[in-house]
This record gives sequence, C-alpha cells and structure tokens, in this order.
Amino acid sequence: MDRQISNKYPVSKKHLGWIILGAFIIIVICAALLVDTSSVYKVDKDRLTIAEVTHAPFQDYINVRARVEPSYMAYLDAVEGGIVENIVAEEGAMVKQGDTLLVLSNLNLSLNILNSEAQLAEKANFLRETQISMEQQKLSLQRDLLRLEYDLKQMRRKYEQDTIFHEDQLISDNEFLESEEAYQLAEKLKILSLERQEQDAVFRKNQLQKIRQNLESMERNLALIYQRQDHLIVRAPVNGQLASLNAVPGQSVNPGQRLGQVNVLDDYKLQASIDEHYIDRVEEGLSARMERQETVYQLTIQKVYPEVSEGQFLVDLVFKDSVPDNIRSGQTHNISLQLGDTQEATLLRRGGFFQSTGGQWVYLLNEDGTKALKHPIRIGRQNPKYYEVLEGLKDGDQVVISGYDLFGNNEKLLLK
Repeated sequence: MDRQISNKYPVSKKHLGWIILGAFIIIVICAALLVDTSSVYKVDKDRLTIAEVTHAPFQDYINVRARVEPSYMAYLDAVEGGIVENIVAEEGAMVKQGDTLLVLSNLNLSLNILNSEAQLAEKANFLRETQISMEQQKLSLQRDLLRLEYDLKQMRRKYEQDTIFHEDQLISDNEFLESEEAYQLAEKLKILSLERQEQDAVFRKNQLQKIRQNLESMERNLALIYQRQDHLIVRAPVNGQLASLNAVPGQSVNPGQRLGQVNVLDDYKLQASIDEHYIDRVEEGLSARMERQETVYQLTIQKVYPEVSEGQFLVDLVFKDSVPDNIRSGQTHNISLQLGDTQEATLLRRGGFFQSTGGQWVYLLNEDGTKALKHPIRIGRQNPKYYEVLEGLKDGDQVVISGYDLFGNNEKLLLK
C-alpha cells in the first residue's frame, strides 16, 4: 500500500514569485555596484605624451626675446625751422661730433639778421654822436668856468684895491659897494658853474651808461640771432653711427621736429618686452644670461620701464663682464631672466594640458599604466620647462601632459 509523503516546508506560488523578484533585485544592485558608470575615452597610448613627476631643484626663470640697442642714442632735433637745402651725410655713415649732417635755410631769419644789424649800426652811430655832443658840452662848460675864474680874479683884485681906496676915502661908498657886489656875484657864479659842471657830469655818465646798456642788449640779441642761424646747420652731437636721417631736399622742417638719431657704438644694451604678469617680480638688479656662439654672457637689469603697452612692459639689460664680438644694433637674442633663487620642488614637465585645464587637474595614470583618471592638482610657479606642483602629485607619478582637447569631459582614459 502506497504512503503519501507530505512537504515539510510548503511554499505557495505566491511566495515563490516574491522570492524570485527579490533575488533579481539583489542581482541588479550588485551588478550596478560592480559596473563603473564613469565616462570613458579609449585612446592609443603611443599617441600620448606621458611625463614622470620628479622632485628636483626648480629654477625660477623665464625666456624673453631681447633686441640689441646702443647703450646711448643721441637724437637729432631741429632747433630752428627751415627748408632742407643740402644733405651732407647718409644713413649708416660713421660721424664725429660736430660734423655737418644737413643744412637748412630760413629767409625770415636772414631778414631778421639784416634788420638787427641795421638797428645795431644805427644805435652805435647815435652813441658816438651823443658822446661827441657831450664832450663838446663838457668843453664848453670848462671854458665858461675858466672865464668865470678869470672874471673872479679881476673882481677880487678890484675889490681889494677899492677896499683900500675906500678906507683912505679916495672913492665914494657907492663905488665901493658896486665893487663888492660885483666880486660877490662872481663868486656865486663860479659856485653855480661848478655845481652845473658836476650835475652835467653825472647826467652825462648816466645817459652814456643807458645807451651802452641798450647797445649791449642789441649786441646780445644779434648774437642770439647769429646762433639761431648757426642752428640751421644740423651737426652730429656725438661720435657714432648715423642710424637714421628723416629728411629730403626741399622738405619743410618745424622747430623741434625729430630728424634722426646717432647711435654711440662704444657699448650696447639689450631691451626686452616682458608679459605684464611678471611686472611685480621684475626689478632692477635681476640677473640674466644669454648664449651666443656657444658662449654664455651674464647680464643684469639696469632699468624697468613703468609703462605697460598691449600687455607688455620694457626692461633694459646690460652686460656684466664681456660683450660679444660683432654684436650689432637691431639683432635679437633669447635670454633667460632669473626671477628667484633655485629651490627644491615637485616638478611636472610643461605640456599642452595646461591650456585645457588651467593647471587645476591632470590625467594621472594608475600603477599598471592601463588607465588614466582625472586628478586635481595645484600649480605654483613655472619656467619654460617645468611647472611647480604644490598639491596633488608626488615623485614618480605618471601624468598625461599632451593636449586634452580630444578627450572632452571624460573622467577616465583607457590606454591601449
């Protein structure tokens, strides 16, 4: 006789469905946790530039392009306006101080000279005539004084005789009084004549002094006009090379107009344009180096120009010791400008990634080099070869430094 076996743990169809659904949900969740949902970009590893992060001395310098300039340039400015009559020297010629470079003409200035010369001659003639007239007046006064002295002597002698005659009562009182009054009048006339002669001498002296001062003033004015005429000849202010001469025959030149320049070739300097980003770090006395024909020359900043134009400012650099042979004005050279002392730092080689990330993150390779993940970093100083990494990387890390434009916003690179 058959025996029926009962199910110890009976499961209904309803319960079984819930169990299967729960198992499916658990499987989905586990799969979701195991699958990497980050965006991925596959790239051939050979197409990337990968650099290793190192810990080494960081040289704080920048490369700039500098132009050779004479250490001193003398400008040719027209002191006097006029018309260019003759050009004596040509651009590039070696000149000595005082050499004639070009000649101007000025008709108005020539007329002023003629008028001044005529006025000076007229004034000189007037002075001579005045001197002659005063000399004649002086002689006339002296002659009048001699006549008065002669009359006074006669009056004194007659008065003395009449005094004796009056005491002896040989003449009347009236005759004696007339003789006495005539003598006293002669004395007073002499005194007046002496005073007039003294006053006339003072007046004559003052008048002659004023005329001479006026004459001297006219002579100085004429000398200045002659000097202006001399300025019509443009001469070399220093020994050197006539670098430029902006004039053609017949050209009208205004006073103060720049006509060219003379370069002094005894010494040279370098003038460089630097990005305004470094304006707070560049100062006089900073060192620089220039390599020419396998020789390194040391320079120092002599002057920093404060003006900023189109995002650039200028500096002048001079050679410390020796100057390269055959250096010429207008040549350009690359120079390395030292901005600070050399210090140990974490370094990452420069690359195109900086243009895409601004130095805020990089693609950092994993240990086996099969993947590269976005990794935040912080960059400090930089030179033409390296970035100084302040945070985010350590010695030995491998970083993709080539451009990131093709990678879009992908978080991960799969390297093939």
